[in-house]
Order: sequence, then C-alpha cells, then structure tokens
Amino acid sequence: MTVELSIVMPSLNEAETIAVCIRKAQSYIERSGISAEIIVGDNGSTDGSQKIAAGLGARVVSVPMRGYGAALHGAIEAANGRYCIMGDSDDSYDFENLDNFVQKLREGYDLVMGNRFKGSIEKGAMPWKNRYIGNPILTGIGRIFFHASAGDFHCGLRGFSKSAFERMNLRTTGMEFASEMVIKATMMKMKIAEVPTILAHDGRSRSPHLRPYRDGWRHLRFMLMYSPRWLFLYPGTLLILLGLAGCAWLLPGPRVVHGIGFDVHTLLYAFVSVLLGFQLVAFAVFTKVFVISEGLLPEDPRLNRAFRYMTLETGLAAGGLLIAVGIGGSIFAVSGWAKESFGALDAEHMLRIVMPSVFSLTIGVQIICSSFFLSILGLRRK
Repeated sequence: MTVELSIVMPSLNEAETIAVCIRKAQSYIERSGISAEIIVGDNGSTDGSQKIAAGLGARVVSVPMRGYGAALHGAIEAANGRYCIMGDSDDSYDFENLDNFVQKLREGYDLVMGNRFKGSIEKGAMPWKNRYIGNPILTGIGRIFFHASAGDFHCGLRGFSKSAFERMNLRTTGMEFASEMVIKATMMKMKIAEVPTILAHDGRSRSPHLRPYRDGWRHLRFMLMYSPRWLFLYPGTLLILLGLAGCAWLLPGPRVVHGIGFDVHTLLYAFVSVLLGFQLVAFAVFTKVFVISEGLLPEDPRLNRAFRYMTLETGLAAGGLLIAVGIGGSIFAVSGWAKESFGALDAEHMLRIVMPSVFSLTIGVQIICSSFFLSILGLRRK
C-alpha cells in the first residue's frame, strides 16, 4: 500500500514521553483511516527510547550526527510518505488531531505551519520570555527580513510534502533547522498555510533540550546570515549616504551649527564612513553570490540582471579611473607643497585636497580587487 503520511519525531532520551506520542499518532491513523507510518529519528538515546518506540511499531532511524535538525533530517529522508508531519516527542503537541494539517497538504500546500498563538498555549507550557519576547521578536524579524507569512516561526508541529522538503535542500543541524525551513519555503515561493495548534506542558521530568538564549541567538544569527541585505547592504548603503552627505557639506569649507564647529576632522570621518559602507555593500554582493553558488538560496533574477553590467571589465575601468583621480589629486597637492619650498602649509586647505585623493586611491583599489573576487566567485555559478 502506498504510504500517504509519515509522522516524524526527533528523539534524544525521551523514554518518559515517546510512548504516549506514538500512541496518540496511532490513534489518529486508526481514526482517520489514512495510510501512514511513524518514524522516530533517534539522536543517540541512552535511556532505551529506541526499544520503546520499536516495541510500539514505530520505525526507528539512528542518526549519529547530534542536533534537532540532524535528527529530523535523517528521519524525513527515510520517510516513505507523500507528506510528512513533524513534531516533538515530549508530548507537548497533540498527534491525535492532525486533520487540519493533512487537509491543507491535500489541498496542495507545500508547507503547513502550526501556530500556537492562534491556537492555545497551556499555562506553563512556554516560558514567559519565549512567549512574550523571544518568539514574537524572532518571528517579527523573519517576517521583515524575508516577507514570510508565518506567524509562529518556531512551532515544532508542521507538515510538508516530501517533494517540497527535497527542494528546500536544508543544511542546518541544530534548532535553526526550524527557521531555515520557513525561510527557504518563503524564498522559493512555495505555498504556505497556517493552522491553529495547541501547545501543552511537556510530560518530561527533566529540563528540555532547548536553551532559550543560546538557541535564540542561533536563530537570529542564521536569519542574519541568510539575509545579506539586512546584515550588509542596508547598513552599508546608509553609511555611504551619510558619508557622501558629510563630504559634500564640508569639502567647500568649515561649518558652524549652533556654535559648534565642523571641519577637516569631521570630514575625515565622513570619508571613512563611505569606505566602510562600500566594504559592507561589497560583502553583501559576495555573500549573495556565495550562498547561491552553494545552493543555500535560490537564484536571484535581480542579481543576474545586475551582473550584465557589473562585469570585471567595468570594475577595472571604474577602479582605474578613481586611482587616476587619486594620483592626479596627489600630484596637485605635492605641486602646491613645492611652491611653498616644501615648507609649512595651511593644513585645513591641504587636507581638503589630500583626503579626497587618498579616498579615491583606496576605493579604486578596493573596486578592482572586489571585481576580481566576484569574477572568481562567478566561475562556479557559470
């Protein structure tokens, strides 16, 4: 018989609760009449969880690599079902009521997310810092960075088609596996739905594997690394704009605002702001090209269009022109110094010539080097 649904549970020393989770899943399978299997991805349990699961008829897949994501990945790869529904094996999710997930999957959705905030959260089931700070903030960042529709990024109960999972090509092995799934599904424009779900207090006597601060940082770090725009491009663009505005304002001469004088010292910071901004923008492009080349993100049509004009030759021409400007300005400054018999100069006047010249030389060299590096990265893409 063709298996329609694989119910997948990660497990690491869950002897206290794995049995009740499997029985609930079996109860749903019997009630719904769906052709299904139960798979436990065991992450090296030492408390006999594997024996309990196998004794109840679940298929146990041993996953040597440690991590929440690794355990799930190994179990999902071994699944035979057309659809998969994953959920923690700590009895915090109700495997007896999966009808909404299966219905949405049958309607053609690639990913069906549970939403605990639209359903209910039993008292004490989620620490207050996770409920009111961690989850809302990380979900909000995910929605802003990636325009994701999910309202609960970290709900552990979710369903997806096996084909969609294979297209996602997920790479992470830890708790950030949950974020990667939502982000990739969103960026690949998959059909995503949400259904309300209930979070119950888990049935374990020990503390959970989740570490709020460590795992929260891992989720945030992952989202930043997957969004070069917010990590590099937007801050870099802002620095460039602020720096250029400062240069345009102070190059003609000193300024006084409400009795506060701004002169070449502030002008120097303005030039540095432009240089730092350029480096951040360059890192944004490098990162985007790299993650696409590695298959971590899908192709970006906008980047492909930009590369029609951002060629090695274009970069060499632009960098060479800026270097020529810098050399010309430096020669002009030295000639002015020679007219004074290489003696003392008006520092403020001379710095307004020297700083733009040094800036042009520096950014010209950076553009040339960046162009070569992009060409090297682009070899694999081609």
